[in-house]
Order: sequence, then structure tokens, then C-alpha cells
Amino acid sequence: MAIDYINPKLVVDTSKVEPGKFAWRSPSNLAIIKYWGKHGRQLPRNPSISFTLENAYTDTELEYLPRKGADQQNIELEFYFEGQLNPAFGGKAQKFLEGVSDIFPFLRQFRLVARSTNSFPHSSGIASSASGMSALALCLCSMEDHLFGTLEDDDAFRQKASFVARLGSGSACRSIFAGLAVWGEMGEIAGSSDLYAVPFEDEVHEVFKTYNDAILIVSKGEKQVSSRAGHALMDDNPYAESRYLQARQRFHNLLGPLRTGDVESFGQLLEAEAMALHALMMASSPPYILLKPNSLVLIEKVRDFRVSTGHPLYFSLDAGPNLHLLYPDAIKGPVEDFIKNELLAYCEGGQWIADRVGKGPLQL
Repeated sequence: MAIDYINPKLVVDTSKVEPGKFAWRSPSNLAIIKYWGKHGRQLPRNPSISFTLENAYTDTELEYLPRKGADQQNIELEFYFEGQLNPAFGGKAQKFLEGVSDIFPFLRQFRLVARSTNSFPHSSGIASSASGMSALALCLCSMEDHLFGTLEDDDAFRQKASFVARLGSGSACRSIFAGLAVWGEMGEIAGSSDLYAVPFEDEVHEVFKTYNDAILIVSKGEKQVSSRAGHALMDDNPYAESRYLQARQRFHNLLGPLRTGDVESFGQLLEAEAMALHALMMASSPPYILLKPNSLVLIEKVRDFRVSTGHPLYFSLDAGPNLHLLYPDAIKGPVEDFIKNELLAYCEGGQWIADRVGKGPLQL
């Protein structure tokens, strides 16, 4: 059944509303099966599944002040990033809010001030749009529930937040949930939908509930081609249709290892998906490369380490040059020694983030 959440009745008498604010911390996520290519209004060409992270997150505070008797045709927003007024991010957030104003018509009745900070470098290939847009969507749903009492059920709150987050950034819809989340209709996953993500944590083996993700910062610089532009280039990619079939088949193949705790088969699929993502970029028109020379050096070193030690350490990549190293808790000691002794020399400023599968967003 289609859900659109459009509700023209969600308006208030601003003379009776006091100023207020809500704040959420929402994590980034790392897709295991990648979403790359979309259609319609932020709908995925293939289903995806991700780990929600713990330490790579965005904190967003949304303050609202009633506009009494003022022009209420346009949404009024000030956006601060890392303490500074940021017109570029503000423009993106304003466009998002205008796009969901039929879902939250009360937004036009307030002056809004958003303040946002990241725990990681922006635009470097960690999914900052996922954490940022999910945090903002959660603030909007908190504001609706406060004003109208419509989202008191936690499942309904999170489903709507996921739906709304998707409209800002597709991958953001998965960040709403702890552990693992699935986005995209998949016959084998009960309740799965193209419109919002669903939690998948309860169906996976215990080993994956404490999995680690060491994020190696190869470059903090802004990537040359945004993810939004990359998705658009899939429309003319000659390999697009076979890719969407491949993603579905790999998702099917992944379910067994996730349920049985087969970390080797999981890791092989993880790496294959990372390489496929970047191969699609190189096959775009025009082609582009987001990997850096040190990305390739690190990939070789990880593979050598795996062969020499037998440890199930595998890498992934998002749409950027930074490596995610995924591994079970049982080998945390030797992997962190390996990172510090052999890999940090290839990271910008020796920077890395020790992350892990997280517990989902937190209201601040």
C-alpha cells in the first residue's frame, strides 16, 4: 500500500505556541550491498543493506520560533554548520524542507534555525548526507509529535522519519535504525519497501551485532563528483541494468552468511560490492575516479594481511577514497595493531576513526 504522509491538517495557531527546539544525534551508515542508481522521487533501483555506525554521526538541533502574523508562504531557515552560518548547506536544507512541506505544512508557520556538526570530515566519502538528513528528519518528526501528538508509537515515528529522510538523501533512510537496516523491496525481507528502510538486526548472527568498522581517512578533501551526480550518471551507464540484477542476486547470497555468522563469505561479498561501486563510476560517461593512490596501497596491504594471518579482515568503500575495514570483535587487537603500525602512514594526517555497529539515533 502506498504511503505519502501528506496531511494538510497539520497546522497550528501560532499565537498559542511557545518557541522550542529538538536535537538528535544520527549516525552515518555503511552499505554492504550498495544503492547506486535511483528513479522517481528518491526511489532505489535495487535493494540495499547497511551497518548503522556508532562514532561517525551528525548532531543537529532544530529551533523553531512562531511567525505571528508574518508572511507564511515561504520556509524561513538559518543553517549553521560547525558554528558558522553556511549558505550552501542551508540552501540544500531549505530545498529539502520545501519538498516536505506538504508532509509538515506547519513548517511555514515558524522561523527555523538549524545547527549541525559532524564527528568526521564532510564530503570525504563517509555518508554525511545520510547522518545529516536523518538527524534533520528526526527533528521534524519530534516537532510534529510535540505539536500534534501524532507519532507517539515508536515504530510509526521511525517509519515516518525513515520515509522523510529518504526524500533528503536515499541512504539516510537506513540510518534511522540500529544494527542493520534494509531499504528497497525484497521478497525475502518481510515489510521491506522502496519508500522507507526497515530494521534487520534481529535476523543476523550475534557476531555481526558487535562488528567493527575502522575508517581510514585517505583524504579529507571534498570529492570531485558528488553522490547525487554519481547517481544521475547511472541513467546512461551501459552496465546499469546488469548491475541492478547483480545487486539483487548478491543480496540474496548475503542473507545466508548474515544469519549463520559466515564472516568469510560476508567479507567476500563486501569487497566485491565495494569494487563494483567504483567500477560503475569508471564506466560512467564521463568516467571518473574517486580512489586515491593510497586507497589502492591500503587495499593491497589488507589483502596481504588476510593471507598471512588468516584473519577475516575485509574492506569496503563508500563513494569516496576512504577505506572501511570490517572485522569481528575476536580479532580487534591484532587488527588495531596492524592499522597503527602499517596503515596510518597512508592516511591523511594519520587519521582514522575506530567505529563499530551502532545502536541507532539518539535524541539529545
